[in-house]
Amino acid sequence: MSGVVAASQWNVYESFQALMQAGPYHLALEGVLVLCILWLFTAKKKPSKMVRLSKKEEEELLAEWTPDPLIPAPPPADHPGLHTRTIYGKVGRYIDLGSGTKLLNLGSHNYLNMDQREEVQAGALDCLHQYGVGSCGPRGFYGTTEVHLRLEERLAAYFNCEAAVLYSYGFSTSASAVPAYAKSGDIIYADEMVNFALQRGLQASRSRIVYFRHNDPNHLEQLLEEQVKLDKKDPKKAAATRKFLVVEGIYVNTGRLCRLPELVSLRRRYRLRLFLDESVSFGTLGPNCRGATDHFDIPMKDVDLIMATLEYSASAYGGFCVGTNFVVEHQRLSGLGYCFSASLPPMLAAVSIKVVDILEQEGAELVEQLQSKCRQLHTALASASDKIELSGDKLSPVKHLHLAEPSGDRDRDEATLRDIVQKAESYGVVLTVACYLVDRETHPPRPSIRVSAHKDLTWAEIEMARDAVAKAAADVLG
Repeated sequence: MSGVVAASQWNVYESFQALMQAGPYHLALEGVLVLCILWLFTAKKKPSKMVRLSKKEEEELLAEWTPDPLIPAPPPADHPGLHTRTIYGKVGRYIDLGSGTKLLNLGSHNYLNMDQREEVQAGALDCLHQYGVGSCGPRGFYGTTEVHLRLEERLAAYFNCEAAVLYSYGFSTSASAVPAYAKSGDIIYADEMVNFALQRGLQASRSRIVYFRHNDPNHLEQLLEEQVKLDKKDPKKAAATRKFLVVEGIYVNTGRLCRLPELVSLRRRYRLRLFLDESVSFGTLGPNCRGATDHFDIPMKDVDLIMATLEYSASAYGGFCVGTNFVVEHQRLSGLGYCFSASLPPMLAAVSIKVVDILEQEGAELVEQLQSKCRQLHTALASASDKIELSGDKLSPVKHLHLAEPSGDRDRDEATLRDIVQKAESYGVVLTVACYLVDRETHPPRPSIRVSAHKDLTWAEIEMARDAVAKAAADVLG
């Protein structure tokens, strides 16, 4: 017992010696901490300022309360959201909108009609029997199957890239890929007509966004030169600022083919990181169906990131990005759409694998067929009516019809275009008015009717489409 007491006294003595050797700042800090602890235990609690209402007062307040409407004002009676069109049966070249009559479908982004191929349908069913409907979890947890990994390997090999990453939703692909790399303090140069998904990605990046005129590399060069002058004034800041360039292979909002060779030249000269959205151009451009890089014979090393949806030419779902191992693996940790979304159903991944097989074997023939029909449809629609103006590239499967003489009132012009679409249905052709969130679009495109071509169009169907547009425009516009 005496040994224990002696040891305790020795410990106290050592603590006292250590306290005496401590510096004045250390002692002052410990003193303040001790005082704070004493104050917390001894301070009087202030009475709560919360007002207790009686049951009667609560009922009176609830009776006076009026909830705000979900929308600021009732929508107009002719709002398209109140008059949705229902398709009866399978969506294909021809569809039934309830009248029992089959109508030519020029409103779907199904450029290659891959969903009509027997091997694609068989691949989907085989995978469904093995894996079921859904994978029920994000990729990083328990949502990855062998089919997802095989599709990523096939896409990487198809694009001659090191790796690929698969997303479960086409919109989330570009909306997640851009902010995964670009951050606050960076500069992103973007075409003013990039699609809405890219715009959301640009906004989420919190970078400084600089828009250049649509498909105008000369304007982009002017903006880059202005930035060079600013960088010379503050070299330290310039060295820490990364610069990105975001464009589309074929712009879905205008149908125009990007001037990729000139953009790549600017990328090299000004050291930009080039992000290319190939959603429309994948499967529709180039001898191997790889998109704008294939069409212009641009080496993959000149593009830092390629992204595309599988919901157009592939007739499936989801989206993907291809690039170097570093670029892809970074998205697996920073791409919000990849990390937090349930993974793509294996059945749809199996569909995309079959599509890649077909593109590798028949790509040149498919592109030639599609582009031939795109040219024919472009020529036919250009001569349909002098009251309708056609925009878009001849090679593009996406084309837009605008009013040649707009009224200046967007709502009125869109209503006129919807009337033309409804009239066209009576002549056997299904079209669609391009829909935009005008209040959220950075540069809202002109009101238009969007026309989507596909490779199986016959000349008789193209003539029918031209005549339907001509007659509908004459009926509505006089």
